[in-house]
Amino acid sequence: MTAMMRLAAAVAVIFTLSVTAAFAQGTPPDYEEWQRVVSRAQEAIDNNRASEAAMDSLRSQLHDWRDSFGAESGKRRVSVDTINAQLTSLGPVPEGGEPDDVAQERDLLQKRLAMERAPSIRADLAQAEARELIRSIDVLMRDRQTDLLLSPGPWPLNPAIWGDALADVMRSFELIGLELSTSWVHETGTKELRKSLPLALVYLAIGGLLLFRGSGWVRDTLQRMLAARDVISARRWVLMFMVSFGQVVLPMLGVFALTKAFYATDLPGLRGDIVLSIMPLLTFQILVAKWLGERIFSRHEDPLLMVMLSSEEKLQGRRDLHALGIFLAANTLFAELARYDNWQVNTQSVVFFLWAVLGAGCLVILSRLISRHGQLMVSKDETQNTTIGLIVVFLARFMLAAAAISVVIGVFGLTRAGGFLVFATSKTVLLIAFLLVVQRLIQKSFAALGGSDDDKSSLAAVLVGVTLVVAALPVLALFWGVRVVDLQEMGSKLADGLSIGDMTLSPRTVFVFLLVYFVGHGLTRLAQSMMRDSILPKTKLDPGGQNAVVVGAGYVGIFLAALVAMNVAGLELGNVALFAGALSVGIGFGLQTIVSNFVSGIILLIERPITEGDWIEVGGQMGYVRDISVRATRIETFDRTDVVVPNSDFISGTVTNYTRGNTVGRVIVPVGVAYGSDTKHVEQVLREIAEAHPMVLANPPPGIVFQGFGADSLDFEIRAILRDVNWVLSVKSDMNHEIARRFGEEGFEIPFAQRDLWLRNPEVLPGAENFAGSSRHNFTKETVMPKKKDASSGESAHNLDQSDFEGETGDDH
Repeated sequence: MTAMMRLAAAVAVIFTLSVTAAFAQGTPPDYEEWQRVVSRAQEAIDNNRASEAAMDSLRSQLHDWRDSFGAESGKRRVSVDTINAQLTSLGPVPEGGEPDDVAQERDLLQKRLAMERAPSIRADLAQAEARELIRSIDVLMRDRQTDLLLSPGPWPLNPAIWGDALADVMRSFELIGLELSTSWVHETGTKELRKSLPLALVYLAIGGLLLFRGSGWVRDTLQRMLAARDVISARRWVLMFMVSFGQVVLPMLGVFALTKAFYATDLPGLRGDIVLSIMPLLTFQILVAKWLGERIFSRHEDPLLMVMLSSEEKLQGRRDLHALGIFLAANTLFAELARYDNWQVNTQSVVFFLWAVLGAGCLVILSRLISRHGQLMVSKDETQNTTIGLIVVFLARFMLAAAAISVVIGVFGLTRAGGFLVFATSKTVLLIAFLLVVQRLIQKSFAALGGSDDDKSSLAAVLVGVTLVVAALPVLALFWGVRVVDLQEMGSKLADGLSIGDMTLSPRTVFVFLLVYFVGHGLTRLAQSMMRDSILPKTKLDPGGQNAVVVGAGYVGIFLAALVAMNVAGLELGNVALFAGALSVGIGFGLQTIVSNFVSGIILLIERPITEGDWIEVGGQMGYVRDISVRATRIETFDRTDVVVPNSDFISGTVTNYTRGNTVGRVIVPVGVAYGSDTKHVEQVLREIAEAHPMVLANPPPGIVFQGFGADSLDFEIRAILRDVNWVLSVKSDMNHEIARRFGEEGFEIPFAQRDLWLRNPEVLPGAENFAGSSRHNFTKETVMPKKKDASSGESAHNLDQSDFEGETGDDH
């Protein structure tokens, strides 16, 4: 009994919690509290005096309110859509009226619709107000950032302000030391310090060891791995690359341990806390720059990236990148100190101009090295230029331009803008270098997975590299001043999707559509394979019919996969149809030929006037049908070339199919004999030749036709039906060989054409007196060629023209 009571109590508690959660979930937003938040936000925007942290906090609150209003509107929208669907099912009010019960139901639904729309409309208005306030804060913060960069300051090269600048910087570091010494005096002798001191010493020892010895351990390990093998495989290369990254990881862990040691003693003050909080970032900037320098400007004979520079230039590149990382970290540290200690404008101008000049110098050196490498990659012939070479040359020029512009504008007082340009460019260069190194790692990784040492880029490696570049774009945007909240806002808009009429396309919708479609496409291909290999061969369909069924099933499966994918993704077919109809109006004329070929392909598969393997002739092209696709049909000619014929030509043109239904066909072999031959005997010999060939059908028997009297011969033809017309050329060749043999045995003469030459006026030819009395002679070269005459004798040779060889009517004889 007690157990039953406990069970009932537990069920009651669970039910109470569930009801409470449901009630809390259904609680509408507090609009009174929202109005107070709106008042604070409008006041902060109008005054424009709140700090950046306060404005970010206010924006975060507005963002949460906007999301809550969106959820409320979405929840109400479901109820509104349900009521609208009910009203639609009732239809319009008839002209003659409707029954009272239906009218009451319609009136009740309309009242419910008005009640449900009121909270939704209120939530939509509040959401629009929150969205506008967020936009105003974003514009305000961007204006502040622009004013900070473009506000001119004092001339940084003025020696009169250098002393004050140095005093401000030294005062900040003195205050850090003073905070540390004060805390040490205050904490010395306390129990808390004695308790935390052993742990702090452990952290200090680990941090110091990792920071000062970690890089050396990794370097020694890499040297031993290089010395162990003469040839480095792809897998060993990937392993060495991962080990080399320990030159960044181990010192970073050491910095974290040192930070933990200082925090364990409670010695850091306010300024010390600022320095310790950004110390991992500063260390990361220095170590990554140094690591990239070692990877790109490698000192080994087999470098990570093929940089076409000398050993001295590579050494200079490593030192330059290391220095660039140090200057970048120093600029970050001094920016934090300047913000906290509120340095004078003169101090900021001098300090940030100094770091900008140093960073610009590193960029100039690096630009010269990269430009030298890029020029060796780019050919003088512009048609042979590589994409990577052009990008390298452009990057070098951009770095040089950024360095020059930053120094020039810094001289004129825009030191903040100059420093921003220099170090944003530096971060961009480091990011590009990191992407190149990681892309090389991806290539080697795919080569190692494939069991090959060939590191040529595969398609998968290229796709992963492109994905990596796209993922790095937000980081690049942060380098150039885009705020994190701006990126979050862009991500939120991207997640909400693009609205086209009543249809919304979001990344989730597109992903679900593609996932379902490709699954359906794969199932369709699997079904086609099963039909082609297992099911259709057991039927009585011919190969052409089987192919038509398989292709038709593929079209139907892809169409169904698209429909199911749109349904699962939440895309309404009506909206898609409207969008497709509007799109078809614009591109219909341009695609009418493609549509015509597609429809013709469907007709070919249904009517099957041709099938794969048929011997056809269309448009002057003769050959075998090898493939019938959606747009065109591929024909293999007898000289083994492929001809692609649009499907519409088979529907609108004349097609000759020599093997449609069966392979039986006729061969015609023409032959001529000399006049005077026994025609009956010739006919008998030809019939025997035709009947003796194994490819000639006995029924119907071959026929011999006496065609007529030709100009030079008596013309006969062998007309025979072959069991396989594909062998027509071989049969014709065999019969011609047999005709030549049998005619030789029977004494039949196969005549050839002869021509007589008649001269209209032969007496004009030199030596014509030798042929007097006849105008029909056989001339030789010696009798026709004129003799050479002496020029002094006044006689000239007679030159023959075309009229000497023409008859009286001008016709040739």
